[in-house]
Amino acid sequence: MFEFATDDDRGQVGIGTLIVFIAMVLVAAIAAGVLINTAGFLQTQAEATGEESTSQVSDRLQVVSQAGNVTDSQAVDELDIVLAKAPGAGNINLNDTTVELIGDGGQETFSVGDEGNATIDMFSGSSDSVLIDTSDRAELNIVLDSDIEYDVLQAGDRLAVTFTTASGASTTTEIRVPTTLTEDQSSVRL
Repeated sequence: MFEFATDDDRGQVGIGTLIVFIAMVLVAAIAAGVLINTAGFLQTQAEATGEESTSQVSDRLQVVSQAGNVTDSQAVDELDIVLAKAPGAGNINLNDTTVELIGDGGQETFSVGDEGNATIDMFSGSSDSVLIDTSDRAELNIVLDSDIEYDVLQAGDRLAVTFTTASGASTTTEIRVPTTLTEDQSSVRL
């Protein structure tokens, strides 16, 4: 009725158990490898998204001053805007910046780097249109009613100017032409 296992039978049970154990370890190792690989991919993607989001918020321009050229017919035909990079911003290439003008004369969007739309005068910092340090300054000269086809500004006009850097960060400034322009004025603070 009862059989006793011999030494040979006990060895076969041990080898079967060992094979099942090794198979389970291999399956667990493969699953762990897939999980580690997926976690590494997600971490890389999250870091890239975080860096892009940070630059989209911080890599923006700061308007230092704005002035305009007054013509003989008491209108503003040129905008001179002094720009600096905002605190915490990375390097900003002004040639990759887009400008949007919105006002009574309509809407106009153009890239600073396109020929004829605007000129850049770097009077502090590097000479290649890149703001590197917070002390760098650049004057952006926009000629209205020329290649960008936006009407000159009359006395009392308002104009919203939005600068968008290559990273997507934007800065908006409002230009208000004084209600009175005289023949004696050659330029006016806006």
